[in-house]
Formats: sequence, C-alpha cells, structure tokens
Amino acid sequence: MRYCFHLQVRPERMAEYVERHQAVWPEMLQALRATGWRNYSLFLRPDGLLIGYVEADDLEASRAAMEATDVNARWQAEMAQFFAGTAPGDGFPLLTEVFHL
Repeated sequence: MRYCFHLQVRPERMAEYVERHQAVWPEMLQALRATGWRNYSLFLRPDGLLIGYVEADDLEASRAAMEATDVNARWQAEMAQFFAGTAPGDGFPLLTEVFHL
C-alpha cells in the first residue's frame, strides 16, 4: 500500500533538518527496511511543509515495529526538536489518496 503524510518543520531548523537527512544513520536505514518500510521519501517545501511518502504492507504494523527499536527511540528524540505542532513519534497525519495512475 502507498501512504502519504505531512508534518511541519520549524522554518529556522530546516537547513539542519535537511543536513541530518543527508546522513541518516545506517542502523536507522536498516531498521526501516527490516520493519517493512519501502520507497520512503521526504519532500520539503520552503515554508517547512514536509510531505512523506512510504510504501508498506501494513503501515501501522511497520510503525509499531519501528517504535520497538532502540535506534528509532534515539532518532525520534533527536528529530523532535525540528517539528512544530506534531512530531513523527506522535503519529503521521495521513493524507487521503484521491487519484493514482
């Protein structure tokens, strides 16, 4: 299944957020793959709107499996400072797919 979500990155933290994602920890990448995340992409608009896209057989199961990993707890603790309003650990506000070609 395809999933899309949105979050808001603090405008003053966007450059560092992008920098951090240029060097995602190898063990974090391995954990994402091991828990069923595929074709995971993040897109950032100049105003801080972050759009995420991921494919998974069951996103809730994949998220739960990630939440059980130590690396995810460490990554989320570091990433929480970048978000306004919500953070990935709070859940992803999913968008509804209305068209797919």
